[in-house]
Amino acid sequence: GCARDWDGLTCWPTATFGEVVKVPCFLQRNCTQEAYWSEPFPPYTIACGFDEGSSKGPEDQKSYYSAFWRVYTAGYAASVTSLITALIVFAAFRKFHCTRNYIHMHLFISFILRAIAVFTKDAVLFADETMDHCLMSTVACKAAVAFFQFSILANFFWLLIEGIYLQTLLLLTFVSDKQYVWWFIFTGWGAPTAVIFAWVLTRIHRQNTGCWDDDENGVVLWIIKGPIVLTVLINFIIFINVIRILVHKLKSQEGGGSHSSHFVRLAKSTLLLIPLFGVHYIVFAFFPESTGLEARLYIELGLGSFQGFVVALLYCFSNAEVQSELKKQLCKWQYQEYLNFTHKHGVLSRENSPVNYVTQLSLLEKISPKRKPSAYQSSVTSV
Repeated sequence: GCARDWDGLTCWPTATFGEVVKVPCFLQRNCTQEAYWSEPFPPYTIACGFDEGSSKGPEDQKSYYSAFWRVYTAGYAASVTSLITALIVFAAFRKFHCTRNYIHMHLFISFILRAIAVFTKDAVLFADETMDHCLMSTVACKAAVAFFQFSILANFFWLLIEGIYLQTLLLLTFVSDKQYVWWFIFTGWGAPTAVIFAWVLTRIHRQNTGCWDDDENGVVLWIIKGPIVLTVLINFIIFINVIRILVHKLKSQEGGGSHSSHFVRLAKSTLLLIPLFGVHYIVFAFFPESTGLEARLYIELGLGSFQGFVVALLYCFSNAEVQSELKKQLCKWQYQEYLNFTHKHGVLSRENSPVNYVTQLSLLEKISPKRKPSAYQSSVTSV
C-alpha cells in the first residue's frame, strides 16, 4: 500500500491499495494501485476554508501565518513581562498579602505557564520547517504537548475560581474568605492535574500517535475539552449573575434613577469582567476546531495572547491601592536618597571648612589626657 506521508499540513497514515483515507476538514486521498497517493480532494483551500473568497496562494498563506505567529509571540511576551512584574509587586509589599491578591497571583502564574507552554511547544514541534511530523514521536514533544494542555486547563480553572470568588464577595459580604483559600488552591491546580493525568493515560493506551498534537477521537478529545467547556459555561453564568447584581446595586445607590453615569459604570464593570472570566471563549466552545478558523485564530491566539497583559494591567497596575503604595514607596526612596546626599555633602563641606580645623583642635584638647607640667614650667609658674 501507501506509506505515511507528510504533505506540509496533514499527516496521512498508511493505507492499502484502493483505500480512501479521510482526515478532518473532510479531505480525502486515494491510495492508487501504483502505490502513489492521489492529490487531496477537495483541495485544502476549499475543504479547510483557508482562502474563503480570497485569492491567496500557498506562499501568501505561509506569510500570513508567519505574521500571525509574530503577533501572538509578542502578545505572550508582553503578558509574561507584565505578569512577573505584578507578581513581584504583590509579593514585595506586605500590605497586599490578602486572599484576593493570593488568588490573583495564582491566576497570574497560570497565565505565565500558558505563555511558557506556547513558547515550548513552538520550539519543540515547529522550530524545524523541514521536519516530517509523521515520523516525529519523541518523549520531549509529547511532554511539551502535555504541559501545554495542562497550562490551558489550569488557566481556565483559575479564571473560574476568580469568578466564583468575586460572586462570593458580592453575595456573602460578612463571610471570612480565608477558610476558602486552600480549597481554591486545591481546585485550581489539583483538578487540571487529575484531568491531564487521565488524558495522558488514555493517550498512551488508546491513541499513542505522533506527538499527541494530532486530531483526537471523541473520547480523548473530550477529556480535555469537556472540563474547559464546563468552566466556560459556569463562568458565563457567573458573569451574567454578577452583572445582574451590579445593576441592582447601582440602581439602589441612585435611588432608582437612570443616569448616563449608571450605564458608564456598568459598561466599565462589564469590560473588566470579560478578560477576568474569559467569556469571549464561549463563542467557539461548542464548534469543531475547523469552524471559523481565521476568526478563531484572532480571538483565541491574537486576543488571547494579550489577555495576561490586560489582567495584570487591570488587577495590579490600574489598582488605586497599588498605585498609592508604589507612589508612597517611590517618595520614601527619593527622600532617603535626598538624606544620603545631604549627609554626604555636609560631611565633605565640614571637612574642607577652616572652622572645622579649630573645632578639631578643640576636640583634641578635650579628648587628649592632661599631661603633668615639668619642673621648669612649675618654677616659671611659681615665679
